Amino acid sequence: MSDFPALIVETNHIEPAPRRVRGLVNNAVIFDTTRAVYVWEWPAYPQYYIPLADTDGRYLVDENRTHGSRRGTVHSFGLRVGDVERPGVARLFGEDALTGLDGMVRFDFGALDKWFEEDEEIFVHPRSPYSHIDAVRSSRLVHVELDGAVLAESSSTVMVFETGLPTRYYFDQTAVNFAFLKPSKTETACPYKGRTTGYWTAVIDGTEYPDVAWTYGFPTRNLEPIAGLVAFYNEKVDTFVDGVPLERPVTVFSDRRSASSDLDSA
Repeated sequence: MSDFPALIVETNHIEPAPRRVRGLVNNAVIFDTTRAVYVWEWPAYPQYYIPLADTDGRYLVDENRTHGSRRGTVHSFGLRVGDVERPGVARLFGEDALTGLDGMVRFDFGALDKWFEEDEEIFVHPRSPYSHIDAVRSSRLVHVELDGAVLAESSSTVMVFETGLPTRYYFDQTAVNFAFLKPSKTETACPYKGRTTGYWTAVIDGTEYPDVAWTYGFPTRNLEPIAGLVAFYNEKVDTFVDGVPLERPVTVFSDRRSASSDLDSA
């Protein structure tokens, strides 16, 4: 059993999304709806499916092909806005789709320039209504090391508790040993925390461990306590809390040599 709450939503779960959702390409509004639904294509988070009736058909390019999917037969569309073309990025579901998906369009999230929930831009993917995240200051002593090198130690971290992920420990930069860290060009984004403003690779006795730490200089307002603080992947370093070693958790981040700009940061 892991030491953090698991994701409990099943694949293909569908729920209404009680908020206005808009998507833009090249400054054109592709859709504007208050009738989107959440669809969990895997348990971690949902995607938005948009009613075709709330989509501006001027920008849809019929690619005249269909194929099957786990949620029903889909008809493929591209997007064309001025001189911007994005083929194969929209899929329209038909009558044999799962209940509630007939006439709904699934847009690839990254194919649109911007997504908005109400008037706030969102990143990477929609935020799950079943996920929760807290940032809590703690006086427990947290120690991080890698191959015997101490990377950070503090009795004043901010602990971030997020559904489906291990606790992340955010350190004041004065508690981090940057002698073993060099800046990385990696950037990632998280729908709950915002966009990272820094990553670091650990270098210990000549061996590099890519992207083991990150920071959010300007996180979302709910995560303001972590602004400018540094966290480490528990999966890639050795973490001790009040002197007790924690097992390295196994998550989607465990086997990645480096973070990726098109994936969530942790």
